[in-house]
Amino acid sequence: MTERDGSSSLTLLTDFYELSMMQGYLLQKENPSVVFDMFFRRQPFGGGFAVFAGLEDLLKYTNSISFSQEDLAYLESLGAFRQEFLDYLAAFRFTGDIWAMEEGTLAFPGEPLVRVHGSLIETQLIESALLAIINFQTLIATKSARVKQAANGGTVIEFGLRRAQGIDGALSASRAAFIGGADATSNTLAGKRFGIPVRGTMAHSWVMAFSNEHEAFEKYAEIYPDGALLLIDTYDTLGSGIDNAVAVGRKLKAAGHGNFGVRLDSGDLEYLSKKVRKRLDDEGLIDAKIVASNELDENIIHQLITQGAPVDIWGVGTNLVTARGDPALTGVYKIAAREKTGRYIPTIKVSNNPEKTTNPGVKQVWRFTNGGKSPVADLICLVDEEITAGKAYTFHHPSGDYRKFVLSEYAAATPLLKLAMKAGKIVGELPSISAIRSKACQELDLLDDTFKRLINPHVYRVSLSDKLAVMKTLLVKENLADGRHR
Repeated sequence: MTERDGSSSLTLLTDFYELSMMQGYLLQKENPSVVFDMFFRRQPFGGGFAVFAGLEDLLKYTNSISFSQEDLAYLESLGAFRQEFLDYLAAFRFTGDIWAMEEGTLAFPGEPLVRVHGSLIETQLIESALLAIINFQTLIATKSARVKQAANGGTVIEFGLRRAQGIDGALSASRAAFIGGADATSNTLAGKRFGIPVRGTMAHSWVMAFSNEHEAFEKYAEIYPDGALLLIDTYDTLGSGIDNAVAVGRKLKAAGHGNFGVRLDSGDLEYLSKKVRKRLDDEGLIDAKIVASNELDENIIHQLITQGAPVDIWGVGTNLVTARGDPALTGVYKIAAREKTGRYIPTIKVSNNPEKTTNPGVKQVWRFTNGGKSPVADLICLVDEEITAGKAYTFHHPSGDYRKFVLSEYAAATPLLKLAMKAGKIVGELPSISAIRSKACQELDLLDDTFKRLINPHVYRVSLSDKLAVMKTLLVKENLADGRHR
């Protein structure tokens, strides 16, 4: 996240109605301790998994919340807020707890990714920023993972800066894309800020800036003899483009230089890459790399790989950082419990659409894995439920209907939500972005291939425990009867 106007505060990065409700809670003296869940309702891109991302930015945002004098003056100028509320905001700090999955964890619909404990006012304030951060970065990390999976081991470079949704979007997208599996970015500021490897080739303008194509390639190779990636489609890819590139490549090889390659940025990439590969090999440049770009996404890459296109490096820009195919993650933030007489009382939102009826209470997510450490199913439980390895558990369908199954054959069960913030302070050291990326890649490697299909993937099972299923059914009946929450 960045500050666009030079201000050190992002506290006002919230929807106006959050502030309106906060003032109402204060004036009505209605500010109990509550618990909110953040979860999403369906997998993006019609896929079988999502990669959780954005937690570090969320924690840093939440940890830094304070209303500056400029913030307060602006709010006062709106004429909507009383002095009592403005005085309250002047001393405001987030003092709640945040439980969350670790960044890079694979996530599935319906299960809490983040659980927030705190006063009603403070948990309300962070809703908008939490959703903006987690929804976007999880979406892009997931898209990136799909692209990397489609590349089948090939190198992926995120090229999206110039097509991203603004500067903030570009930086967040670069971070999330790296977590999801991209190997590098073209975004230099993202490289500096997040420690992501930066890569690039050349633009057509370089080729056109010299008197001829051969001179342009020669001059570039003089400056970058051990990393000359030449763009060969400015004039005639299979004519002057490959001819001039081969001449320069042979000269570099004779001088003992390496990491030579060519880039294709237009045309029929399957046909051209095969022709270019043959020419390079025939000329003794068998180590030369072929880079492909031009409106790529996971589906195009998968098709090219399937057809045997000999591409080594994929430059993916627009369709990665703008999440082509699904413009937004369906993440929501719903209250699940509120304190009354010293204990949490479960709350529920009931809908005519069963998928929009929330799961009540303070919850934990347990992931059950087999002997190969591959995930087989997730069980949403209440936090006071004990999960004992080796015991059989009934998994109830999250819609609350009759569907269920018993899981008895598994090797381990692991809780996914971990304490990330305590009393407004970040807990422990935040992992490096490389460690987060490694976690995501490892989890994807362990996930069964049926869940990773680009089209019609197998649906991963996320279910409710016995205790939670019973509670949900009872609360639905009570709320339908009298239209209230407990």
